[in-house]
Amino acid sequence: MSGYINDVRYVPQLVPTMLTIPGPKSRYCDGMSRRSWLQIGGLALGGLSLPEILRAEAENGVRNPIKGIIMLLLPGGPSHLDMYDLKPDAPAEIRGELRPIATNVPGIEICELMPRLAGMADKLAIIRSLVGFRNDHNTHWCSTGWESHPEMAASPIVPGFPPGGWPSLGAVLSKKFGTRVPGVPSSVDLTSIEPDARFILRTPPGQAGYLGAAHAGFEAQAVDRRNIMLNGISLKRLSDRRALLDSFDQFRRQADRQGLADGVDEFRQQAFEVLTSQRLAAALDLSKEDQQSRRRYGLDREYPNERQGKTHLDQFLLARRVIEAGARCVTLAFSRWPFGRMSQGDYNWDWHKDCFGEARGALPLFDLGLSSLIQDLDERGLLEDIAVVAWGEFGRTPKINANAGRDHWPNVAGALLAGGGLRCGQVIGSTSRWGEEVRTRPVHFRDVFASLYQRLGIDVRSTQFNDLAGRPQYLVGDHRPLAELG
Repeated sequence: MSGYINDVRYVPQLVPTMLTIPGPKSRYCDGMSRRSWLQIGGLALGGLSLPEILRAEAENGVRNPIKGIIMLLLPGGPSHLDMYDLKPDAPAEIRGELRPIATNVPGIEICELMPRLAGMADKLAIIRSLVGFRNDHNTHWCSTGWESHPEMAASPIVPGFPPGGWPSLGAVLSKKFGTRVPGVPSSVDLTSIEPDARFILRTPPGQAGYLGAAHAGFEAQAVDRRNIMLNGISLKRLSDRRALLDSFDQFRRQADRQGLADGVDEFRQQAFEVLTSQRLAAALDLSKEDQQSRRRYGLDREYPNERQGKTHLDQFLLARRVIEAGARCVTLAFSRWPFGRMSQGDYNWDWHKDCFGEARGALPLFDLGLSSLIQDLDERGLLEDIAVVAWGEFGRTPKINANAGRDHWPNVAGALLAGGGLRCGQVIGSTSRWGEEVRTRPVHFRDVFASLYQRLGIDVRSTQFNDLAGRPQYLVGDHRPLAELG
């Protein structure tokens, strides 16, 4: 059976039939075991990888919108004043201990702890005037663009959301475009599934919202990577169709009760496609990566100053491998290792104390991982077709507190964009003298979402999907793409 991807003919290696394989449960705030039906799976049975698609398009003279997004979450609220918008002329209680350095774009400066990113500022668009926050640790607006949401763990209800809740960017791409190649989940979530990590996020990064459970992000960390491949599944398990279908029917009944049954049959098809593929297993197996690439991402060295010598730098390489394998949206959350609650001794970006000590630990790792990802995508010819966005749920206070930290500051924050055919090598917006308010060009989260959707070929002025009450919903309301990004 042959078909077309972006008008380019492909021939899959295998034609799927219907089979459902349930995996271990991973429960969310609505009680549904969203991706337990796909957790054995993999990325694609046959089909083309992203570089092959791009090569075929080029040979056929096709120039389509970009192919995907890598979203990097910095949960806890990264300090805009210590990363992208330093104030070296401010009083000591505001400017802090870190200094700006010049980048390779005249007139643009960023933190001295990010020299690699400074050396590729021509490939970056830095937003210094991001708004649209609430004083709440919730990455909901990072992954969906919207502030309103149901009540979540330690996050009160914010009225204004549609029945079913807002979908993530990855869920929208899944609904709008489907999979790029058979068996490749459109939205892949690389973030940790540890309870403390999920508590910090509050929101599943790939939440489906009103689009239905079939469009939720595939949780790559929820599977045992050794058992994704078909040869890791026993023949007895495959042959026990009655037990499998009984389990599926139980899932269907639960979905019906909770009003989330739309797309369950899509789950059934995806489960087989994912099961019979080895692409996800291969993409998640970093032992298959050559030593030069591992060295680029810092995976060949020791980190004696990090707990147990571990880092999360492998997440950046995994993101490149998964987007290259064919996903449309890959989400990861980055911090020092382990990612979790700082009150329990773990790490995120909520630096209420020892802000500069935390920065000296986290920012060099962030600098290494993100710069390596951007360079890697560029050298592989993928950067123009893959957009990268890095941000957190709010900024930090200009004034340093008595514990040498910065507190929550929802008035303004920063973000970094790269690739995706966006106009880079620029700074968008500015803040007031001490960085406490926007001075020029306020940029709302949904303005950024609108720009990303535009580059993906989605017209936010006309595109609507129905919520669970049957009412049509625009993706970003009345927000529009940023003209500065082209």
